[in-house]
Amino acid sequence: MEDFARYTPAERELIDRAALLAEDTLQGVFRGNGHPFYEHPLGVARIVSDEIGLGAECVAAVFLHEASSWLKKSAAKAGDGAPLGMDQRMAAVAAALKTFPRDIRTMVEGLDKIATINPRDTRLEADNYKKLIISYSSDPRVVVLKLADRLEVMRSLEVFPKSAREKKALETLMLYIPLAHQLGLYNMKSEMEDIYFRYAEPEQYKSITNHLKLTEPDRKKLTSDFIEPLKARLDEAGIRYKLKARTKTAFSIWKKMQKQKVDFDGVYDVFAIRFIIDAEGCSLEEERALCWKVFSYVTEKYESDTKRLRDWISHPKPNGYESLHITVKNDEGAYLEVQIRTRRMDDIAEKGLASHWSYKGIKQEAGLDSWLAAVRSSLESGARLSPPDTEGDDDLPKPPDREVFVFTPDGELRKLSAGATVLDFAFDIHTNLGMRCTGGKVNGKAVPIREVLKTGDSVEIFTSSAQKPTPDWLNWTVTSKARNKIRQCLVAGVHKKAAEGRELLMRRLRNWKLTLKDEDLAELMKKRQFKTNQEFFEAVGEGRIDPMEVKEYILDLENARRRAAEAAAEAARQRQLERENAREEPGVDILVLDASKVRHLDYTLAKCCNPQPGDDIFGFLSSKGGLKIHRLSCPNAARLIENYPYRLQKVKWKEKL
Repeated sequence: MEDFARYTPAERELIDRAALLAEDTLQGVFRGNGHPFYEHPLGVARIVSDEIGLGAECVAAVFLHEASSWLKKSAAKAGDGAPLGMDQRMAAVAAALKTFPRDIRTMVEGLDKIATINPRDTRLEADNYKKLIISYSSDPRVVVLKLADRLEVMRSLEVFPKSAREKKALETLMLYIPLAHQLGLYNMKSEMEDIYFRYAEPEQYKSITNHLKLTEPDRKKLTSDFIEPLKARLDEAGIRYKLKARTKTAFSIWKKMQKQKVDFDGVYDVFAIRFIIDAEGCSLEEERALCWKVFSYVTEKYESDTKRLRDWISHPKPNGYESLHITVKNDEGAYLEVQIRTRRMDDIAEKGLASHWSYKGIKQEAGLDSWLAAVRSSLESGARLSPPDTEGDDDLPKPPDREVFVFTPDGELRKLSAGATVLDFAFDIHTNLGMRCTGGKVNGKAVPIREVLKTGDSVEIFTSSAQKPTPDWLNWTVTSKARNKIRQCLVAGVHKKAAEGRELLMRRLRNWKLTLKDEDLAELMKKRQFKTNQEFFEAVGEGRIDPMEVKEYILDLENARRRAAEAAAEAARQRQLERENAREEPGVDILVLDASKVRHLDYTLAKCCNPQPGDDIFGFLSSKGGLKIHRLSCPNAARLIENYPYRLQKVKWKEKL
């Protein structure tokens, strides 16, 4: 196959056999977007081959697993009603598997077992999931293949329905991102984090990515200005290198903004400048000497912060990461992080532990054994491996703090507000279940109805036909659905008195030829601190509210509205007179940062995003000469920034005196 041209002919023949078996088995199976399901194993195989750099046997295992696992799931789902020929197909695939080497079959067996795991079994705890993977496979490569599988799923989230997207995104955050982190597969970890971020916090994601696009020219100029004074020195020393600017991911920037409580501009290490030195044919000692030589040239030219020197060349990280990091200040006073490494070191940093043995010049057999030992040691010890390009910023992602995700006994995902209890969960399933709830079982343990739930809990509800809501239930619930239903039930006993109060008030209002509008009733209830209509009309029926009070309230509202309408009309007339008699600067409270380029323009707020004071904004020169003010998170921001950079204008809100 053209996709796997880097392998030897014998290896490609192995992959071709496995791919053809998967393609034939999955014929007629489709994804949510109508595309053939075979796209999934093909995408996973490309990740395994091209992005991680694993061997042909791993690529073949991906295809064989998808064929085997799909048949097993189909047979289990159909049960006794399995279609004719299913047994023969399973037997044919099993026979075909026997023609492949034992290590491939071992990986397929492990992947097939892992495919049977569902969130009820794992409780969404990374430690338990890790133990399951170890127990299901004696080959640690299975872990990496499973991570590649999840990365392809995240890249294809749009093909799944909304509930499935939420479930898979949460599983990725809680399980797969920590596993990728633990194994040093940081490119995979970062990409999964960014995809999760795009779905979980779309507004924040758009704002940060648009910030990055808007400031990209500044970063390019900073990089160009940085290297210019060093070129001659490096050329004179005969050092061949590539300069690359590494920009933090949107998710990493957002985490730092949250942790440090700063805005985008407050994150000083949004990007780093990286020297990648060509050290082909050099020994390890020669590679390190080259890195230190480049380091000396950089620190001779630029003032360095020695407190932030990180020497991971003399003392590599446990995951094999090697690099020199230094923070320097350029001639304009801007601080830059500079990373110095050879191409071999960069390859290891980019691909994680796997690249130790995939790198050219290192014997695969010895390197593979070493790598597999490192993977197993990491999994079994629970060791944390710090991300290569960060220092003190390697906390694993935490689940959303505004919500909890729990599961029904059947594994259905339910999203509730943080602090939700067993009682909230019961009402979320069905109102009648909530009304009759007496308690529940959380992860197999009996608990009371007020038990607070945590993300990953599996919850079963106990009921009784004799159960009825009590006022205490309002203290044990946080979701609006549960609280509203409980209140409705509690006021059912006073329904008759409320009906009498409603009839009395409506009859009086008809006699007075007055109408109580819904919005006016809501304001009156708010003023008198009533939470429901029934409570309000009950007070009328009991005489705690006199209909005359309501009459005066309505008349006061009508007078106030008439005065407001007259004042608005007068204000409109005054504005019209001002527009006719004077030409003043627009009233938009905006400061143009480069006013020399823009004169005598009207400032208007874009209707597509309606920016408000305090929002991150930018100006866009319209074809009619005016300046439109957009939010950086505006749906149109990315298109304007990419297609019309010459019409952008930096602006900010004026500070009020």
